[in-house]
Amino acid sequence: MSVYDDARFHMVESQLRPNRVTDERVIDAFMRIRRELFAPAALRGVAYVDDDLPLGQGRHLMQPMVAARLLQAAAVQPKDVALVVGAGVGYEAAVVSLLARGVVALEEDADLARGGRSALVDHRIASVAYVEAPLAPGHRQRSPYDLIFFAGAVAAVPPEIAGQLAEGGRLAVVLRPHEGVGRATLITRTGGSLAPRVMFDAATPLLPGFDPKPGFVF
Repeated sequence: MSVYDDARFHMVESQLRPNRVTDERVIDAFMRIRRELFAPAALRGVAYVDDDLPLGQGRHLMQPMVAARLLQAAAVQPKDVALVVGAGVGYEAAVVSLLARGVVALEEDADLARGGRSALVDHRIASVAYVEAPLAPGHRQRSPYDLIFFAGAVAAVPPEIAGQLAEGGRLAVVLRPHEGVGRATLITRTGGSLAPRVMFDAATPLLPGFDPKPGFVF
């Protein structure tokens, strides 16, 4: 077992399980994805710490526990098609790919997308399609999605993205409409209506460009 394998095991046993991550499919996905390959070279030694990792330009690799609890709540199914908004280096998209049928990784930073593609190749994951485009409009071409996952906090979910959620679909996001702690929230589309359910507090950093703006919902 390498030092990274050992760190990954301890991430699952010390961060995920004690924080009520009990879905074995989710746990197995986090065990299989080598988080160090998605981290910048200088941060690979701390890739498995219980924190958000800075990627530069205001971007972060989400705290593993927060991502795991959001995905567990979303109850991702093998037939699902998912959209990851602000996919960055692709770690969460890679995890989702082990739970769903296909993943669109939406990212506007070419350097982050390049690193993500490289790590996906190392994992031999072919079910993640990177789309380099602005984040706020989402990616309507492949919609509707069974799962929409935000790989960073937002002040509000843009209506354009909310409209890309399928009937019965789930949107997992950390909402930070004001200063202070965010709220990990699951939004479900039922009968054409969107129903939010706040699950737990999370200090996830905001995705750049998703600060409070008029015209947003939630």
